[in-house]
Amino acid sequence: MGSLFRSETMCLAQLFLQSGTAYECLSALGEKGLVQFRDLNQNVSSFQRKFVGEVKRCEELERILAYLVQEINRADIPLPEGETSPPAPPLKQVLEMQEQLQKLEVELREVTKNKEKLRKNLLELIEYTHMLRVTKTFVKRNVEFEPTYEEFPPLENDSLLDYSCMQRLGAKLGFVSGLINQGKVEAFEKMLWRVCKGYTIVTYAELDEPLEDPETGEVIKWYVFLISFWGEQIGHKVKKICDCYHCHVYPYPNTAEERKEIQEGLNTRIQDLYTVLHKTEDYLRQVLCKAAESVYSHVIQVKKMKAIYHMLNMCSFDVTNKCLIAEVWCPEADLHELRRALEEGSRESGATIPSFMNTIPTKETPPTLIRTNKFTEGFQNIVDAYGVGSYREVNPALFTIITFPFLFAVMFGDFGHGFVMFLFALLLVLNENHPRLNQSQEIMRMFFNGRYILLLMGLFSVYTGLIYNDCFSKSVNLFGSGWSVSAMYSSSHTPAEQKKMGLWNDSVVRHNRVLQLDPSIPGVFQGPYPLGIDPIWNLATNRLTFLNSFKMKMSVILGIIHMTFGVILGIFNHLHFRKKFNIYLVSVPELLFMLCIFGYLIFMIVYKWLVYSAETSRVAPSILIEFINMFLFPASETNGLYSGQEHVQRLLLAVAALAVPVLFLGKPLFLLWLHNGRSCFGVSRSGYTLVRKDSEEEVSLLGSQDIEEGNNQIEDGYREMMCEEFNFGEILMTQVIHSIEYCLGCISNTASYLRLWALSLAHAQLSDVLWTMLVRVGLRVDTTYGVLLLLPVIALFAVLTIFILLIMEGLSAFLHAIRLHWVEFQNKFYVGAGTKFVPFSFRLLSSKFSDDVA
Repeated sequence: MGSLFRSETMCLAQLFLQSGTAYECLSALGEKGLVQFRDLNQNVSSFQRKFVGEVKRCEELERILAYLVQEINRADIPLPEGETSPPAPPLKQVLEMQEQLQKLEVELREVTKNKEKLRKNLLELIEYTHMLRVTKTFVKRNVEFEPTYEEFPPLENDSLLDYSCMQRLGAKLGFVSGLINQGKVEAFEKMLWRVCKGYTIVTYAELDEPLEDPETGEVIKWYVFLISFWGEQIGHKVKKICDCYHCHVYPYPNTAEERKEIQEGLNTRIQDLYTVLHKTEDYLRQVLCKAAESVYSHVIQVKKMKAIYHMLNMCSFDVTNKCLIAEVWCPEADLHELRRALEEGSRESGATIPSFMNTIPTKETPPTLIRTNKFTEGFQNIVDAYGVGSYREVNPALFTIITFPFLFAVMFGDFGHGFVMFLFALLLVLNENHPRLNQSQEIMRMFFNGRYILLLMGLFSVYTGLIYNDCFSKSVNLFGSGWSVSAMYSSSHTPAEQKKMGLWNDSVVRHNRVLQLDPSIPGVFQGPYPLGIDPIWNLATNRLTFLNSFKMKMSVILGIIHMTFGVILGIFNHLHFRKKFNIYLVSVPELLFMLCIFGYLIFMIVYKWLVYSAETSRVAPSILIEFINMFLFPASETNGLYSGQEHVQRLLLAVAALAVPVLFLGKPLFLLWLHNGRSCFGVSRSGYTLVRKDSEEEVSLLGSQDIEEGNNQIEDGYREMMCEEFNFGEILMTQVIHSIEYCLGCISNTASYLRLWALSLAHAQLSDVLWTMLVRVGLRVDTTYGVLLLLPVIALFAVLTIFILLIMEGLSAFLHAIRLHWVEFQNKFYVGAGTKFVPFSFRLLSSKFSDDVA
């Protein structure tokens, strides 16, 4: 847990990689994921780096593999995803793999092109067949019809499209036939009428079934048309209009014999095309099935190879161009593994000179590495969403594991709702290795990634639900109530004694709708309930008043304890960074200001709970009035909680008032004194390794560190540089802003914790309303129809409980708990200005085929 309390200790290492072994060494480092590379070529363009050609080769291979994956998916061939990740390919196999993939791509493209061409021809022949079948009914071709008694018969008796009639008129008749899209028919007909001026006759018929468009592949409805025209000029116009409307025009047979020959030829060609197309598809599927067996390993290997060359582009060459130099951040605990990885890479490449490393000192701020597991990862993500922790500062995630679900449960306290949430999270935890959960949709994946947070939130909600004695808005009587109603009723006392003691009699019971229990009467209050709130409060009319008072005080107590704990954690930061003056000049005044005012408020709440009983509750003073009088100094004496209260309160106010100027001016004046004192006495520092970014505060600290170490040597140039960097005004303004924010924040943050009371009240009242409007109505119905009505009522109650109380209210409590941690708790000690450690690891590479296609 030490690594979760603080980030790992990092060091800057320099790697010396032989040119022949650099690829293998980085491959070994990528498998282990130990180091984060620094870019030593920031001023060099990406296109001018040493290994840009190799990166382009990898991108070309990725393009080929993306094409293969696309074709495999189009053929509905399952893509195997191996459980083990193949290593990066050796350099000897890269050219062989590239040649193999390029050859496969050329073959696939050629086969696919031939298949598409055959398919297009087949669709065109099918359209031609349908066109011949439909247009057969358009024109009457009765060759036996000849006129015997009339040279020009009336036109209304014969069809205008009769060949014999046209021949007698001496006209040269032409035909254009084809298919047109259903949506273009009306516009097509209008265009023909306007351009050809009525010298065309258009006949339409809709096809019974939709056909696939050979050009686009879209299945649409088609119309078969036959255009009859006179003259060659009109024929040219008709053909141009058909081209403009993208009509599929086919030759129209002149005689019945020609039509029959064409149909027979079409049927034969269609059968041949079906046969060739099926054989082509079978061959294409065989090729794709063979490619699918190795495409997963090729995708992973190319990604790893590309990542290696990207890291090599961050390295610089020495003067001889025979050695690559890389700078990496590495945890000190993993230095041994780093050396082993370099030795392993050198051994695999067969190099005679091994690669090696050494650590180098630096003043730069290292990245932050906090090791997590599947349990702590969710809580660490909550903290990192606020800001990645600065290097080696206290990590709030360790304490968030407990405080976050607890504060959520305070707002969500219900035994039934918490148990449902716990069961849902437990189901996710028990099935966490199920592949469908890892590949689910975004919302479900969010629940899955936070399954352990949900588990603890549900568990803590069960606990707070027992404390509130709330289960689906109803109280549970597990141990028996500590209140006795029978002790309030007495018939043996005289009426005067009954009136004086406040006892009940028959008349009081009959004529009063509300009866009051007096705990001061012997036998009425027999002792507190063993766990949580007494169930009798569920029947009381002043239940809401009692719970509001309890939850409001509880929220204030929890909030002040939470914030005080945050200030105490800041002391551990000051101790670690060797800034002990911050403890005395910042942390201690902050604690005194917090505890003397708000810590005293907690004392008064607990003191009143412990000292005053049911018999003396009527004379107990109000905590609110006493707390206000603490600042107003009333002239008249009041009945306080205890003797000497006024002197104690004045002493606490005096301490809090004195802590404010110390908080405002103590640290700036101390740093100024250190700065001037170091310049006067000529003391210097040595042996202090600066691991954080330079600031005015640390510049002054150099002198104090040297005084502790007792060194008396300094260079004049270095002293002048330190003096020029110190800026007292900036330090003073920073500390004043921080102090004002803290003092005002103590008040506003304490009030902010009252959201614990408000959301707990809202959740309880919403649950009670849901029970009253649904379940109570179903239970009060007559027994004859009550059973039939109760089933849908309970089902509706369950659905509304899940969607309103569990999801919506749960999300609201979740967001408020996050706010309390980010604003009220973490700003007391957590800076969150670091950079996350991002190692060069192959495990971070995506292995999903969908990402490659995209």
